[in-house]
Amino acid sequence: ISQKKKKKTSHFFINHENLLILYSFINLQCINIYNIIYKGERMYSIKSDVEDTTIIKKSKFITKLYYIDNINQITDILIKIKTIYSDASHICYAYIINSVEKCSDDKEPSGTAGIPILNVLKKNNLTNILAIVIRYFGGIKLGSSNLARTYSNCITNVLKNTNIIKIDYGLLIKIEFDFSKIKSIDFLLKNKNILNKIFNNTITYEFYIKYDELKLIDELKKLCIKTYIGEKKLIKIGDC
Repeated sequence: ISQKKKKKTSHFFINHENLLILYSFINLQCINIYNIIYKGERMYSIKSDVEDTTIIKKSKFITKLYYIDNINQITDILIKIKTIYSDASHICYAYIINSVEKCSDDKEPSGTAGIPILNVLKKNNLTNILAIVIRYFGGIKLGSSNLARTYSNCITNVLKNTNIIKIDYGLLIKIEFDFSKIKSIDFLLKNKNILNKIFNNTITYEFYIKYDELKLIDELKKLCIKTYIGEKKLIKIGDC
């Protein structure tokens, strides 16, 4: 008795990571990468660093939010805060960056500080952010549930008065071209934020593009511009 084998169907989802790999290894002269459809979740962050202070039953809570680009930056900020507020009772924090998240209760009862802070960040779909709450104990215990609520409210309240911005995955683009093409290039990139301009025997520009701007690479190819694709990172929409 023969049995027909069922054909296995494999599905390949083009996400941000796969798209970057395709860009790195496929010759852009052979395909129009813009025709590849990607799907990603929009994320948000804060436009600039903010601070707020509140007093709850004689305890002083100082809340600080920082926009961050990398893990090393987090380490530097925490060292600085612990130096400035070395006399504080607790320095609790949470951060999210590039899908990496971490929180600390800093000797507060387990689960009453770091996790509530982190949950507010996640609830607001925030990334590239470090939230710190510095507490000076005032002598009156709040109890675990009230303490957790207080740390959560510290972040919630400061976010109400914070400029929230959209951020998205972008690619660092570097182009090299002759002086004779500068007018055409400047016109094509008139709406882009050029991060770096270098003028030697040729001209070099560096800038970021969002994933919905991939067609721009095709336009650069038409002008026979040398195009190099660099790092992928989460960027503020206004930086593109």
